[in-house]
Amino acid sequence: MATIYKKHENWSSRFTFLMAAVGAAVGLGNIWKFPYVTGQNGGSAFVLVYLLAVAFVALPILIAEIAIGRWGRQSPPNAMVNVAHSQGRSGAWSVIGWFGMLAAYLIATYYSVIAGWSVVYIFKNGGGNFTGQDAATVSAEFDALLASPTQLALWHGIFMLICALILMRGLQKGIESTVKILMPTLFFLLLLMVGYGVVKGDMAGALHFMFDFDLSAINGRVILVAVGQAFFSIGVAMGLMMGFGAYLPREISIARSAIIISFMDTMVAVIAGLAIFPIVFANGLDPAEGPGLIFVSLPIAFGSVTGGLFFGTLFFILLFFAALTSVIGVVEPFIAWWQERFNLKRWQAALFVCFSIFVLGMGTVFSFNLWSEWRPLAAFERYADFGYFEILDYLTANIMMPLCGLLLAIFTGWMVKPEAIREQLNIENETLFRAWFWLLRWVAPVSIALILYSSL
Repeated sequence: MATIYKKHENWSSRFTFLMAAVGAAVGLGNIWKFPYVTGQNGGSAFVLVYLLAVAFVALPILIAEIAIGRWGRQSPPNAMVNVAHSQGRSGAWSVIGWFGMLAAYLIATYYSVIAGWSVVYIFKNGGGNFTGQDAATVSAEFDALLASPTQLALWHGIFMLICALILMRGLQKGIESTVKILMPTLFFLLLLMVGYGVVKGDMAGALHFMFDFDLSAINGRVILVAVGQAFFSIGVAMGLMMGFGAYLPREISIARSAIIISFMDTMVAVIAGLAIFPIVFANGLDPAEGPGLIFVSLPIAFGSVTGGLFFGTLFFILLFFAALTSVIGVVEPFIAWWQERFNLKRWQAALFVCFSIFVLGMGTVFSFNLWSEWRPLAAFERYADFGYFEILDYLTANIMMPLCGLLLAIFTGWMVKPEAIREQLNIENETLFRAWFWLLRWVAPVSIALILYSSL
């Protein structure tokens, strides 16, 4: 099979690549999911394991993923074929690209539904719906939203239409121009929310909850969820970083870029916790509320304090921006593949992929209402309470992404000649290269394998 080549656009600068990559990584995983899984898994214990997972498992694989993308210069499956053939390996290794893209695609189908909630809540909070309301009223309003497939489908569709319009414009005119505006705005809004938490919230309680590390609270479940969250949050093993790497000019340092992406993504997750938990603790709310933490607990808090109308609305705008940059990122590799495979125009591929995500996302829409009692895995005790949405979330974050990361670590660490990957990375410091290569070869795959075993 011949190596596949097709010219794609390049990032116009290192800054735009970093903004796009960070934008793709920073999303609902940081602002919606990280706070509630932290609350459900012991607070500081989870944060500690999460930070270690980012540094020693996710980061080495992220470097490898970007390197493979730039080396292969294609969508993830075709990039894997190109690199595998250059090393005398089978094109069957393209399964890594396919598996990662499938995980990303499935994530996008429910991401967009939750993103639709954020749009609804911009208008609800801005319209004063939560001002002076008690917990029962706010909870009932959220339940009413989830119970309406029509409303959920409408806002899910509007969100995907916005994504399609951006992606149809291409890499530089669409993605780059969008992230250059949205990412600085997102960081500003997030810091503004932290300032609000300092003034109106219980910052001391939040700091104690997140950073007063309790090693006794670490168990197998905490480790499993933390590693899954590290992958989910940074966007490792989803194909998106491989896809973004394909547009990366040769002169840009992969290792330095990956470190910046990991650091900024982790900081956003931690800062999101520092923005949310002070409000949670100041209002006597439960940090382990689960997915409803953002859409039930926080509106109660915003509705009861001075400035809540303004800052609550800003918060949901922030959530929308984060979701938008993430979905754009995870969808881009699919668009590139459709262009390569069927020679489609950019706008055709973008429209088709976004529409298909909308259609499949209806499964998530129905999981909160028409299918709310459906338990597909009821025969298995461990998953008996999982509905469609819970299965999708668990499958992608805890199985598919770690498995893809495991295969990527094995391929890059054992199937590729060390001198070849060294050339791609251009890491001049021998000690740093050896440290990264050792983590990729041994620490990352062994850790992931143990975690996958415990999750089954």
